[in-house]
Amino acid sequence: MDLAHLYRQMARARAYELAVDDLWTRGLIAGEMHVGSGEEAVAAGVVGHLKDGDGLALTHRCSPALVARGVPLVPMLRELLGREDGLCRGRGGHMHLFSRDHMAATSGIVGASLPTAAGFALANRRLRPGSVAVAFTGTGAMNQGMALETLNLAVGWQLPLIVVCIDNGWAITTVAGSVTGGDLVERARAFGWHCERVEGTDVQAVYAVAGRLVAKVRKGEGPGFLYATCPRLDGHILGD
Repeated sequence: MDLAHLYRQMARARAYELAVDDLWTRGLIAGEMHVGSGEEAVAAGVVGHLKDGDGLALTHRCSPALVARGVPLVPMLRELLGREDGLCRGRGGHMHLFSRDHMAATSGIVGASLPTAAGFALANRRLRPGSVAVAFTGTGAMNQGMALETLNLAVGWQLPLIVVCIDNGWAITTVAGSVTGGDLVERARAFGWHCERVEGTDVQAVYAVAGRLVAKVRKGEGPGFLYATCPRLDGHILGD
């Protein structure tokens, strides 16, 4: 465990988010903006185990994981500004970023990261044995039909898939617990997933727990579910 590297990844992610906040506040980025301040330890601790060929599917709050994955920061910022020289030629914005070189994709559709990552995992199982796919999601998204279908299908097909569920206490502006039945870890375990819980502000703990899950999934032992608690330091969107 290289603590200096993990800290550097967390610091880069926070610095990027602060730059985005500044650009948005100055009116240079149009529309709403979701930032992931507070989630840096989860991103650094999980993505630190990924290798070339591993897939990464993210939500609208995607910046920390993309920074940790090594996606170039300047093209990402240019994308948010709607520029032709942005990561997706200015057409994706901050919620629909894609980097073929890093096999990383994001979506603004709640819950979509799970089936997207399942697709990455299926392709990896057939084309790149030993590679995995990771989906980041939130507690509210775990109640979406496509998320539940993925929990089932990933076990039925024994996909090399890890789902990282970040619990910041909210489902947009609703208290997450008020719209969720039961315990999400027990829900995933009931489908047959390998499950772990972790304090998402402790990067050492995240790195250690994520490492155990990723190792199991790489060996073909079935999908893994990581439930991480951490605060959301900003509102659902900037200005909220």
